[in-house]
Amino acid sequence: MKTNNVIQEKSYAFAVRIVKVYQHLCKEKNEYVLSKQILRSGTSIGANIEEAIGGQTEKDFFAKLSIAYKEARETHYWIRLLSDTGYFSSDERISLLSDVDELLKIIGSIQKTIKTKLRNS
Repeated sequence: MKTNNVIQEKSYAFAVRIVKVYQHLCKEKNEYVLSKQILRSGTSIGANIEEAIGGQTEKDFFAKLSIAYKEARETHYWIRLLSDTGYFSSDERISLLSDVDELLKIIGSIQKTIKTKLRNS
């Protein structure tokens, strides 16, 4: 495994944060349906990044990375929904959205680079 892989580290840290958010929503807010959705999509980002890193080809890498991007978009949605329905404070919303937006930018940038590389090969 590469060391200092920024997207790998950031997506893992985000997954840990999402697990804690899930625990908080269940214990403190008695919310079990939406919290399960954000848990699934928020932890899936890092899992798909890991799969991408282990991909056998650049096309495989790109496909898994694309799934990670979609999961990050879905997580963005759940954060907004949970916030707008009163489960997150404004500060929690801003912080979580900032983290997921950063992941989206990094993944999007990697996708552009790989897409260009695949077109030119």
